[in-house]
Amino acid sequence: MDKRGLSERDICTKFITPALRSAGWDEMLQIREEVGFTKGRIIVRGKLVTRGRAKRADYVLYYKPNIPLALIEAKDNTHSVGDGMQQGLDYAATLDIPFVFSSNGDGFVFHDRTGLSVPVEATLGLDAFPSPADLWARYRDWRGLDPEAERVVLQDYFDDGSGKAPRYYQVNAVNSAIEAIAKGRDRVLLVMATGTGKTYTAFQIIWRLWKAGRKKRILFLADRNVLIDQTMVNDFRPFGAAMAKLSTNSKTIERQDGTAVDLTLAFDKKRRIDTAFEVYLGLYQAITGPEERQKVYREFSPGFFDLIVIDECHRGSAAADSAWREILDHFSGATQIGLTATPKETEYVSNTDYFGEPVFSYSLKQGISDGFLAPYKVVKVHIDRDIEGYRPELGQLDRDGNEIEDRIYNTKDFDRNIVLDDRTVLTAKKITEFLKESGDRYQKTIVFCVDEEHAARMRQALVNENADLVAENQRYVMRVTGSDKEGQDQLGNFIDPESKYPVLVTTSRLLSTGVDAQTCRLIVLDRTVGSMTEFKQIVGRGTRVHEDTKKFFFTLIDFRGATDHFADPAFDGDPVQIYQPGDGDPITPPDDGPPTMEGEVPPTPGEDETIIDQPGLQSTPGADQRKIYVDGIGARIVAERVEYLDENGKLVTESLRDFTRKALKKRFASLDDFLKRWKSIDRKQAIVEELEAEGLALDALADEVGKNLDPFDLICHVAFDRKPLTRRERADNVKKRDVFSKYGGQARAVLDALLAKYADEGVLNLDDANILRIPPLSTLGTPLQLIKAFGNRQDFERAVHELQSSLYQEVV
Repeated sequence: MDKRGLSERDICTKFITPALRSAGWDEMLQIREEVGFTKGRIIVRGKLVTRGRAKRADYVLYYKPNIPLALIEAKDNTHSVGDGMQQGLDYAATLDIPFVFSSNGDGFVFHDRTGLSVPVEATLGLDAFPSPADLWARYRDWRGLDPEAERVVLQDYFDDGSGKAPRYYQVNAVNSAIEAIAKGRDRVLLVMATGTGKTYTAFQIIWRLWKAGRKKRILFLADRNVLIDQTMVNDFRPFGAAMAKLSTNSKTIERQDGTAVDLTLAFDKKRRIDTAFEVYLGLYQAITGPEERQKVYREFSPGFFDLIVIDECHRGSAAADSAWREILDHFSGATQIGLTATPKETEYVSNTDYFGEPVFSYSLKQGISDGFLAPYKVVKVHIDRDIEGYRPELGQLDRDGNEIEDRIYNTKDFDRNIVLDDRTVLTAKKITEFLKESGDRYQKTIVFCVDEEHAARMRQALVNENADLVAENQRYVMRVTGSDKEGQDQLGNFIDPESKYPVLVTTSRLLSTGVDAQTCRLIVLDRTVGSMTEFKQIVGRGTRVHEDTKKFFFTLIDFRGATDHFADPAFDGDPVQIYQPGDGDPITPPDDGPPTMEGEVPPTPGEDETIIDQPGLQSTPGADQRKIYVDGIGARIVAERVEYLDENGKLVTESLRDFTRKALKKRFASLDDFLKRWKSIDRKQAIVEELEAEGLALDALADEVGKNLDPFDLICHVAFDRKPLTRRERADNVKKRDVFSKYGGQARAVLDALLAKYADEGVLNLDDANILRIPPLSTLGTPLQLIKAFGNRQDFERAVHELQSSLYQEVV
């Protein structure tokens, strides 16, 4: 056998896997090959949406399922034994795997990332691969696990046999939390971006601690009824009869598989608690409140719960005087796990002050990079009144006939203190324009407004702009706010991917956190967002990928400058594009607000949920806080700017043309370099496809340049400042040179038709014989007849290549 002639896969099969078996690794339970652990980044550029390459490890070795110990990067035998080490170390850092091996079939290079081995990196023979027990003993010593902690750490994950497995970062989060708790840590913080499966992660943590007997009574707290209900019937379903909801209201909920289930309640009608359950789920609003009679949690003894998990703990629990902390302090002896997408660190409020530093973090930026979260475009719309402000004329009256206070009103005032209806109408018109220009008026959309009254006016304006679709179904546009029962009743339908209506919803705060809107493709901000925490939560409403409906990215339209938060170092997931249309431009893309710290927003229970309408305003009991309504004040759109992510993931402000010029010059060092590449390849479309694969969509660039150019002229013009010729001009020049005179009548007719196809439609693959089946060529004869007019297929292709060369003869 010529070992150097074997493929990498043969090396794995014939040398590496047998070495693992000999070392005692179970091929069925402990060895996994070609383990893909990311989805591949979703790349959006113009109309093109692609996925980058997913990361794939050659081998991952597990001590038990979901407890990875080692990673092996394999190479064929033309490489040295250690050539895969650097790639292996990179993958191991992502997967949090301590032991890394590289092999070419001759032996192994072993790297111990724990730092406990001397030397750190060593060469091993094929027969010297460590056994599972050997590597686990090293791991146990490194982590400092005593026998009791080891028993907890080795508790199995829940597996329902369906094949569903946690993603790599969920495994890292679960294992980090379990190890911390097993070693005695009683305050644990997990930071995971919205849409990355915090609830499923929490379930696996709770399940393993519960099954290991380490935690026997568990309380799971959240601040939205819909979160509790969906958690009980979906992720937490395996707890079955051991689980109950802390509520007096019975409810039938539909599961993801379409079946219905009645929720088990822990309260009777007299609000007495049944203490026979082991896993309790509840809204913190349902078990506490400002009045003593509302503090139901006190019916549990302080030592009743062993484990408390707080979902979205960036809200009240971080503040020492909040309602959440009141509950946590009562059960201070329990282990407490905080889950958040947005850790809060301010002068007044801190998660880490209470929970300690996170044991695991997975950011929005990383989720987008891995392809698990949807990237997004931002459309920044500046309205003249927001930029210039509004000052009433002397003695000007409002709608009610009262004189308007003489001062300059700005974006902080609009729809909060003063209402310019023309501005609301313009906003609704631009939202509708976007929906129409995008080609999908049924994409789920959330419009965030200043308060409930603003949400009602925005709903009305959107109804008027979309009267045709509202006539088909009045639920096309709905307001979903705390005081609107009809709207709240439709919340489930809005987030249900199978439900068509409602489509456009206006809200103030109800949808800013915790609502899993998988198919939401458009988020509109028509209010300032002063809190970075809240801004991240709002962006998170759209970050879920929904492949069944081909939702791979979403758009955020910002009317209030809220996306200035992108410039804040604390923001960790920049958009793929920011576009600011000017007056008359299409809306589709080619000032700090008042404090809105969540700890200061009163929590609200279920059906009685209320929203603070005007956060940040000083209220005086009994004072007149009416809004001023002013009619007849026009508004228009101004300004344009485009921002893109550069190769380092930083936003750069430049036009699409400038962005593309730099990218092309990196690929083609000079005009001669490009011309050589273009002339050397018969299939010109291949160059276009290569550029598209790198995120350079030439269609979008052609739209911006505004000329009927083919890719050749587009690249020469944009990258190398050459005067372009339109496709029609190039075709006419070929005719003037009379390059077809040597062919017979039918062959000349075919070449004339191909030239017209190029001039009219920009077809580049002229030598593809399938084009002969398309009008007008199909009217000239069958493909076989047309090819025979040239002699044979090779003669046909030679003639077409000559035509293409003639097309690109001039480069001026």
